[in-house]
Amino acid sequence: MDLPSPFDKLNLVLAATPIGNVGDSTPRLRVALTEAELVACEDTRRLRDLARRLKVEVSAKLLAYHEHNESELTARLLEVASNGTKVLQVSDAGMPGISDPGFRLAREASAAGIPFTVLPGPSAPLLALVASGLPTDSFRFLGFLPRKTITLEQTLQSMVREPETLIVLESPRRTLETLASLETVFGPDRPAAVARELTKTHEEVLRGSLRSVRETLENRGEVLGEIVIVVGGFNKELSGNEDVPPALLDKLEQLVQNGLRAKTAAKLLADWFDSSAKQLYETHLKLSVGK
Repeated sequence: MDLPSPFDKLNLVLAATPIGNVGDSTPRLRVALTEAELVACEDTRRLRDLARRLKVEVSAKLLAYHEHNESELTARLLEVASNGTKVLQVSDAGMPGISDPGFRLAREASAAGIPFTVLPGPSAPLLALVASGLPTDSFRFLGFLPRKTITLEQTLQSMVREPETLIVLESPRRTLETLASLETVFGPDRPAAVARELTKTHEEVLRGSLRSVRETLENRGEVLGEIVIVVGGFNKELSGNEDVPPALLDKLEQLVQNGLRAKTAAKLLADWFDSSAKQLYETHLKLSVGK
């Protein structure tokens, strides 16, 4: 079947590439790789390997285009595309712009009025979301979470009562630490899934609670493969009367034990984590009476 060229009416194309299984490549990607005159890719070696596995001959010039140089090279790509060169931009795996280079190129092309198109294809966050079995009607993609502990806590606390399903990317060496942080803030029973090695030979999706998926991985001793974590949103019906995150109550208790008045501590934490000081204080009092 002959496919029309994605470069028929424009000179700039962004295209998704397989996230593991080369069989997920689209026919349109093959056409784009064949017809491009300049391919901007994260790693030229990986692009050549992809072309080899697809049995596609790439005659285009290859340009390394990644997070460390995209700010300086974006203008160059737009300039050559404006001058008639057929430019294709791809990431190592998945959809450009989704935690990979591509957003800046699309934004600046749009701002400059330079026409471009995007070829659809694999996306690990969306695949993990559907495979998780968690609600898909409303979700938020967070990419990689902040590394600094205090920034991470603030980020997670701000979303603890949000109803959207959350999608997080993580490296295997940090997966257990991130799951522990999620468990501390959202509680051990929040539904979650960990997707590993999606579309590859050892693909696996662990479903359960934050605690159960963490313990399963912890018992293995080592986490391997590319990881996507999916966390269910806040559900008031399933959460009963517990409207205040346990982690915030723990912090309040620590401040009180260090000599701060409970009401003052509640206000400080509420301001810091965008929560309700009144609710935090009253919940603390109820729990204190019950001790």
